[in-house]
Amino acid sequence: MAEGEHTLAVFIDFENLALGFKGKKDKRFEIQKVLERLVEKGKLIVKKAYADWADYAEYKKPLHEAAIELIEIPKRAMTGKNSADIRLCVDALDLCYSKEHIDTFVIVSGDSDFSPLVSKLKENGKRVIGLGMKESSSNLLVNNCDEFIYYEDLERPLGIPPKIEQDLPEKKKEAFQLLVDSVVALVRENKEVLWSSMVKETMKRKKPSFNESYHGYRTFSDLLEDAEKEGIIQLRTDARSGTYVITGFGKEERKSETEEMKESKERKAQKPSKPRWRPRPRKPKPQPSAIPDATSTPNAQETDPAV
Repeated sequence: MAEGEHTLAVFIDFENLALGFKGKKDKRFEIQKVLERLVEKGKLIVKKAYADWADYAEYKKPLHEAAIELIEIPKRAMTGKNSADIRLCVDALDLCYSKEHIDTFVIVSGDSDFSPLVSKLKENGKRVIGLGMKESSSNLLVNNCDEFIYYEDLERPLGIPPKIEQDLPEKKKEAFQLLVDSVVALVRENKEVLWSSMVKETMKRKKPSFNESYHGYRTFSDLLEDAEKEGIIQLRTDARSGTYVITGFGKEERKSETEEMKESKERKAQKPSKPRWRPRPRKPKPQPSAIPDATSTPNAQETDPAV
């Protein structure tokens, strides 16, 4: 496991989610959107969903394909209590005490009844992430979690990623799209330095079958260099390690930076240069006059008396 990588256990109260989607004919719960967002947080170790699956048979296939363990809970009319909530809490606490390597718990629900569970998990040093619908999520649960993600926000892209040209080969487009999605995910997680190894790790978490050789590249660095050439990303080389670091998206940013540098150079060229300091020439001191002083030189008439 990579240094600093989080391990997650996901518990889904499916009945609560179904209530949130009730009455919305144009919307259906898509588990892939949830997992794609959570995989950005770290490695998914445990995935469990609780419901009376006889009422939600249409969701069984996509959940099963996502490798989620479906826990069958009888109807409430037969038990007289909310068995799904109780079973979820018991399994989460059992995992909390028995699996020390799991450091993050995800509660996919908006029910305030899970607030004591969240408090107990945090008391044991676990990080808790909540996920639910805005309309059906209790503020008590939202405020008690370390982080809460609204399902509606999963559909909103972060910023404007660069457009991938349609005339590129299909395999190359697929690799570039996965690269862009991974960079956006790391930016969303407030990663300050996007090392190439970190980006590749995120790409493999999003798509475990990813291999740069399948897309026609000998190394991952070749893929990054080609993506920069196509204007997808911007790269710089770390001076200490010599590895690539992704610094931004697209050609437009690079073009604007070039224009700014050009403008600054032009401003420097147009700026009048100060003249170099030169010492002022000193005026020569006046030389003594060549006319002899009358006091020092005797008059010819006085010295030579007439005979």
